[in-house]
Amino acid sequence: MKRPRSASRHALGAPEFFSPQVARARRFYLDLDPPRQRRLSVACGGLEHCQPEYAIHRDTFPFYSLEYVARGHGELKFRGAAHLLQSGRIFAYGPRVPQHITGRQSDPLAKYFVNFVGTGALTLLRSCRLTPGHVSQVFPPNAVAPLFDELIESGLHAGRCSADLCASLLESILLKIASAKAPLEGVETPGFATYQQCRRYIEQHFLRLHTLEQIARECHANNAYLCRLFGRYDHQTPYQYLLRLKVNHAATRLLQPDLLVKQVAGEVGFSDPFHFSRAFKNILGLSPNTFRRTRCA
Repeated sequence: MKRPRSASRHALGAPEFFSPQVARARRFYLDLDPPRQRRLSVACGGLEHCQPEYAIHRDTFPFYSLEYVARGHGELKFRGAAHLLQSGRIFAYGPRVPQHITGRQSDPLAKYFVNFVGTGALTLLRSCRLTPGHVSQVFPPNAVAPLFDELIESGLHAGRCSADLCASLLESILLKIASAKAPLEGVETPGFATYQQCRRYIEQHFLRLHTLEQIARECHANNAYLCRLFGRYDHQTPYQYLLRLKVNHAATRLLQPDLLVKQVAGEVGFSDPFHFSRAFKNILGLSPNTFRRTRCA
């Protein structure tokens, strides 16, 4: 007799595609025969603390899978190409993608994983440039861990909304990966280091910064080079990032009913209130006055 799809898999032990070379693990199982006609269906996921001799050699896999190294070191091989595994490294694989994963005995791996299917699964992976057989890096290395922890908690809860909640959290994880990407060659590359330094400088001084030229001058960088770095790592220009910081700060200040719009504009560096209003509306979709009426109503 075929067991119902929704029945728990805990009593049956871990599925055969899980490695036995795991010292301890925290896993959840939603549905190991998930509905593939849905846009996104999470089958299972968790956090595995691997044994020193951990090794996986597979020619294929029944689901799309996303793995994220929390700590430790190892090596991953996709189609003959070798990749270092370290904290913050993320990789994806799936059906017909051979994967060979080995841990370093002196520094065993601890890694999160989530297995999933769905009509939108491949599109979502492509959206963060992490299609099966590809590797990425996030910075800081722990950037995605809180979302994976939330995914595990939601999966273990096994409530009536767990399937939808886990699918939404998976989408959030992929969005976070896209926003936190770092170069695979390492976060200490000169370009990425310059980007990080300039981004932090803008965050610390956004109230008094006014132009791209001022940003570049005070960060000791060329205008065009700085724009290329932000385009690569942030998908916006330094000036666009500066404006967003100013507008977000202004939105908080506008909640004070005793402040005039022109006062708030002056606080964030706009001498022309009309220019400020245009920038505010371009970023938040509402004029400062409309925003204030909406929030204070």
